[in-house]
Amino acid sequence: MTRRFVTAVALIATIAGNAAAQRTIKEEYKLKFDDVLNLIETKYVDHPDYTALVDEAIIGMVKELDPHSEYMTAEEYEQMNEPLKGNFEGIGVQFNIIKDTIAVVSPISGGPSEKLGIRSGDKIVEIEDTVVAGIGITNRDVIDKLRGDKGTKVRIKIYRRGVKELIAYTIERDKIPIFSVDASYMLTEDIGYIKLNRFAQTTMEEFYEALDELEPQGMQHLVLDLRGNSGGYLNTAIQLSDEFLADKEMIVYTEGVSNPKRDHLATKEGRFEKGKLVVLIDEGSASASEIVSGAIQDHDRGLIIGRRSFGKGLVQRPFKLRDGSTLKLTTARYYTPAGRCIQRPYEEGNDEYRKENQRRRDHGEFFSMDSVEVDEEQKFLTDNKRVVYGGGGILPDIFIPLDTSENSKFLTKLLSNGLFYQYINEYVDANRDELNKKYPDYETFESNFNLDDGFMNDFIEFSKGELFKKSKDEEEGDSATQEDGEEVSETASDDEMVKEGLEVSGKIIRTRLKALLARTLWQTEAFYRVFNAQDDAVKTAIESIDDKTFRKMKLSYN
Repeated sequence: MTRRFVTAVALIATIAGNAAAQRTIKEEYKLKFDDVLNLIETKYVDHPDYTALVDEAIIGMVKELDPHSEYMTAEEYEQMNEPLKGNFEGIGVQFNIIKDTIAVVSPISGGPSEKLGIRSGDKIVEIEDTVVAGIGITNRDVIDKLRGDKGTKVRIKIYRRGVKELIAYTIERDKIPIFSVDASYMLTEDIGYIKLNRFAQTTMEEFYEALDELEPQGMQHLVLDLRGNSGGYLNTAIQLSDEFLADKEMIVYTEGVSNPKRDHLATKEGRFEKGKLVVLIDEGSASASEIVSGAIQDHDRGLIIGRRSFGKGLVQRPFKLRDGSTLKLTTARYYTPAGRCIQRPYEEGNDEYRKENQRRRDHGEFFSMDSVEVDEEQKFLTDNKRVVYGGGGILPDIFIPLDTSENSKFLTKLLSNGLFYQYINEYVDANRDELNKKYPDYETFESNFNLDDGFMNDFIEFSKGELFKKSKDEEEGDSATQEDGEEVSETASDDEMVKEGLEVSGKIIRTRLKALLARTLWQTEAFYRVFNAQDDAVKTAIESIDDKTFRKMKLSYN
């Protein structure tokens, strides 16, 4: 018997012994869990809710694995997956709760509410003969009452400015599309822009439609905006990457202890393999967004602009359980073409993991590239030998700091109280006919609309009235306990806050008002068209395409 044979037998025996030991340990754990359930069943003082007990046990167990494995009931899983399917079933309105009332921000294009004539500014005050205004209704309550299976009906009553009686509608619910592309338009004569908010079932179809609209307008270069895009389907990320990369180029590979390495390669001639490509990312760009930006960066196909991405490099697979619930289990890590796993550390537990953005802010990473921590042991090279890093998100090629220079206490109060939305809804409601006549399309609005001092002053007076008004009872209570001088001081302090807020935040307040007005009149794309004109990342993208940046960084675009 040769020494090599003896060594092989010993190795096999060791592996078999380890496997057997593992099985024994697992069996012991299962028996222990059964023992606990049996003791509760036979010895506990009351009759417990076994469903709740087991659910909580599973939740606790999965929590110890990683931050992205998750146990969900059948209903929770359906709700989570709904946006990725590309549609839901309901009446088709975007809404806000303003002054304890459901206000329609806008009907969704092509949905049943739009077809019936429901419009932005309408207030839903009754649902199925039950008053829903002034009762403390929540967003979840609204969704529960208005969503439902296609073909079912719901009766609502709406208050509309200028109409004395409530307007009654019976709405037949239908499939409502959830769009992945928020905006697609030309930034310049030859630079197109596409804003993508998720990687869903309909994403590629929408992306192709966007290209079909932009290419005839002269698009030669593209800015792909993935900021705030938290991901979605792995296959959709692979399909999108395929549109930019040459045949047989690596897009991503996945690997795990129970999942052998699997390569995903570009398979065909893509729609945008030539032309300068810029991808915008930030701390909200995760998972599928990082697959796309990582592949683009590793192959030197385009320029990554923004701030370090989220850092999610784990692949989850859903497993249906016998009662209809789902275990979304991490089964593999994904790696960029250069070999980077961009998953950030989670050894300190889920709670610390979820505080990462605050940690980055406190450390200064949102404001300076020099403050970004990198792991020198996770250094990789792109196709053209540029250094990139793994282990904590995608680092941009050009850093754009978070701009807080225009923040103020007044702006924060305007945002947190929803006063921009409230004012614009009321303004459009009161001036709809005049606005539609004066601005028949976005291009006319962009060229001719001027947010003058009168508009701004009206908004400020409205906001002051909403922020600082007190009920009569409160004022009487204050007068009983405060000196006159204190009341004057408080008013002066409010006025000073507004004055300081306008000095610091006046420009962004004007931009947001104009953007929301455009959105109310022409859907979401108009909002981005207004805001992007002032956006530093978009400006830098245009400059980088027009100057020699791509050539200096040896990026591929011909």
